[in-house]
Amino acid sequence: MKKLLNNLYITTDGSYLHKERETLVVKQNHSKVFQTPLHALNNVFCFGQVMVSPGLMAACGQNDIGISFFTGFGKFQSRLQGPQSGNVLLRRTQYRLADDAPEKLAKLFVAAKIANARQNLLRHQRNHGTNETLDSAAKQLAGALRRLKNQTNLDQIRGIEGDSAARYFSVFNMLIVKECRSDFEFSGRNRRPPLDPVNTLLSFAYSLLTHEIASALQGVGIDPYVGYLHCDRPGRVSLALDMLEEFRSWWCDRFVLTLINRRQVKSSDFNSDASGAVRMTDKARKTFLTDWQMRKQDQLQHPYTDEKLAIGLVPHIQATLLAKYLRGDLELYPPFQSR
Repeated sequence: MKKLLNNLYITTDGSYLHKERETLVVKQNHSKVFQTPLHALNNVFCFGQVMVSPGLMAACGQNDIGISFFTGFGKFQSRLQGPQSGNVLLRRTQYRLADDAPEKLAKLFVAAKIANARQNLLRHQRNHGTNETLDSAAKQLAGALRRLKNQTNLDQIRGIEGDSAARYFSVFNMLIVKECRSDFEFSGRNRRPPLDPVNTLLSFAYSLLTHEIASALQGVGIDPYVGYLHCDRPGRVSLALDMLEEFRSWWCDRFVLTLINRRQVKSSDFNSDASGAVRMTDKARKTFLTDWQMRKQDQLQHPYTDEKLAIGLVPHIQATLLAKYLRGDLELYPPFQSR
């Protein structure tokens, strides 16, 4: 079992991070505000104008601590990582499968995405009563799963994924409780940049989890940049994005909906710039990150291993299962599907 280490989130502009002996130190306005041992960290996430010393970068690389940089909007910019672990034979198998039969894993990632999205719609109806529109969308997603079952063409798989995502997001606004819809109206998915508070929250969650998944993949020796559903692109962690599909609705969407429906964030927690891009205030970002870390500590029964573990460990479990599949220890990769 891989130990769930801490992630450090730096959200204040002008922060300076450096190494002091075997610790990471955060300074603001030349004053030390935080210090923690390097061995207690797994990732450091920097938002906005944050400076990191070369010495700390080197130490993080040596200690397998990832450093990720995001804009103040939460858009990913870059990631620093030390030498990749794992054996070359595993990565050779990963590359061959990506070249020769990417549809084998792509279909599984998409199936989990659609099944978990459908569960979100059914779960809302269990908690709030039957809704014909949501019920219809859930049935259409079930139909997409049936069409996907025997599909072997990668473009067709991607088409089913795109159609299912569009159908799911066409009813996503109904998952927001009526009392909150006036402040958090959602009319569809948009990004780069997000143009409303809901899309800002979704993009932030997706971005955070993608790079946690990338760390989990690197931890078992898999290359996060070579995927199956997402095309290769310089600088893009395609395999991490593939695996994100398993977690989008179950983890990220439900987390965002909880923040909104419990009124933990308000419309006043967001600002728009001249381009129309919507950004969280520092207060909202801190609320988000605090609850995100707490959510990762919640326990669940893993649907495949049947082990009870913290939610934050699930990407590491899935990365391990994927490595076992690539090595031939498993006949099929079991994507994460919520119960």
